[in-house]
Amino acid sequence: VQLQASGGGLVQAGGSLSVSCVVSGGTFSSYVMGWFRQVPGKAREFVATISPSGGSTAYADSVKGRFTISRFNDKNSMYLQMNSLKPEDTAVYYCAANVSPRAVVVAEKSEYEYWGQGTQVTVSS
Repeated sequence: VQLQASGGGLVQAGGSLSVSCVVSGGTFSSYVMGWFRQVPGKAREFVATISPSGGSTAYADSVKGRFTISRFNDKNSMYLQMNSLKPEDTAVYYCAANVSPRAVVVAEKSEYEYWGQGTQVTVSS
C-alpha cells in the first residue's frame, strides 16, 4: 500500500487550502483513512478521520467546523478541505491508512499501518 499526499502550500490566515491523498495497492474502500499533522519538535497529532464508506467522520477539536475530510472510493482518493486557516495550522500534513480497522473511525496514530510522505502547509499571519 502506498500513499501520495499533495496540495500543500502557502496561504494567508483566513484563507483556504485543500490537500489530497491518492492510495495505491490493496482495497482502498475497506480502509479507515486519516489526516495527521506535525510541527518540528512536537508529536504528530490527529486532525481528521473518515470511515471506509465515508459515512462517518471525526475531527480534532482544534479543526472542527473549519476542516472537512472526504473520500472518493472510485478514485482511491481522500481529501482535506481546510477553511479559515490560522497560523497555528502550519505543519506537515500526513495521510494515513488503517487497513485492518477495529472501528469505523480511528484517531489513534498507532493504529495506522501506512503513511504518506507529508505535504507542507504554511499559514502566514
